Amino acid sequence: MTNYKSELLNTLDARGYIHQVTDAEALDVHASKQIVPGYIGFDATAPSLHVGSMVQIMMLRRLQQAGHKPIVLMGGGTTKVGDPSGKDESRRLLSSDDINANIASIRRVFERFLTFGDGPTDAVMVDNAQWLDALEYIPFLREVGKHFTINRMLAFDSVKLRLEREQPLTFLEFNYMILQAYDFLELSRRSNCRLQMGGSDQWGNIVNGIELARRIDQTEVFGLTTPLITTADGGKMGKTMSGAVWLNEDSLPNYDYWQFWRNTQDADVGRFLRLFTDLPLNEIERLESLQGAEINTAKVVLANAATALCRGPEAAETAAETARKTFEEGAAGDDLPSLAVGSDGISLIDALAGLGLVASRGEAKRLVKGGGARIDGVQILDEATHIAVGQAAIRISAGKKLHGVLNFS
Repeated sequence: MTNYKSELLNTLDARGYIHQVTDAEALDVHASKQIVPGYIGFDATAPSLHVGSMVQIMMLRRLQQAGHKPIVLMGGGTTKVGDPSGKDESRRLLSSDDINANIASIRRVFERFLTFGDGPTDAVMVDNAQWLDALEYIPFLREVGKHFTINRMLAFDSVKLRLEREQPLTFLEFNYMILQAYDFLELSRRSNCRLQMGGSDQWGNIVNGIELARRIDQTEVFGLTTPLITTADGGKMGKTMSGAVWLNEDSLPNYDYWQFWRNTQDADVGRFLRLFTDLPLNEIERLESLQGAEINTAKVVLANAATALCRGPEAAETAAETARKTFEEGAAGDDLPSLAVGSDGISLIDALAGLGLVASRGEAKRLVKGGGARIDGVQILDEATHIAVGQAAIRISAGKKLHGVLNFS
């Protein structure tokens, strides 16, 4: 671990956020002497971000905790173009109304992690449509386009991947990297922003912005990226069998969010506690040293802390109590996902899919065949099982950790 002068870089380093920094020594000096406004960009392609964005959100939180100013840049303009990074095909283009509604919805999550206001270290949310929508094409090409060569743009992984697979890359998407670089230039002018952060897949785009600010305004700005966050088995962070783990409550129930963190693999517990909670490092060291079944205690602490940050302390407490009742007492639990069933009852396959415990009916059939489906704790191996109407709620389980409730009307 590097010994930095600034609280910012020391914190980011100790908690495992740093992958690359453009000029660590200069940024360290800068951050130790003055407030550093820093930003991360988020496209508004859906009403909610998912857990895959949590590292970036926590980076902004760490920035503010260290006495600096976080800028949440919403891509109201770039969302109209579509980031080709990591995509095999073009994204569906959204209307301005859809994008604005998504931004308003996403802001609710940021308000849990950051303090917004007018103070020197208060967070602000900015929409790059403010400047991108007003650009005039020819003047923009003359001022900015001349600093980008086709040779370098074709070398970007996001472009090479599409071309090598002979998949279409529109001219609209090809412009994305220029617009993202221009964002940094605009924020350095408008907000005195000196730092852009992002995932390691954004390194090239961040460097483009740094170079553009240097060439046009002779401004010294910095870039910092986080490592790609994967699970211990190499899986992608933020995805489950049932789909994305959304941050907004209206996109994913509190219990499911809590359960995602509770299901963390043993080898990931310490790392995730550092990245996704505010627990002191010495307490994290104690928790990750727990052996055998005791590591489950650390997983509950992780689930409680991560859920409290994103959904609030009450949501975390309710989800934890629901889990305790479900696992220890065999009760249904008020916070579990539920499905209303009519007088005709429901098949086990439809119940598993309807509760969101599996992603499809086919997956439900495979689960039953493999012995992973249970009705009120009893293993069911017949995929043709039909659940008749009863007086009491019935608990449906997919494996040991996913549960839902059937309510009869």
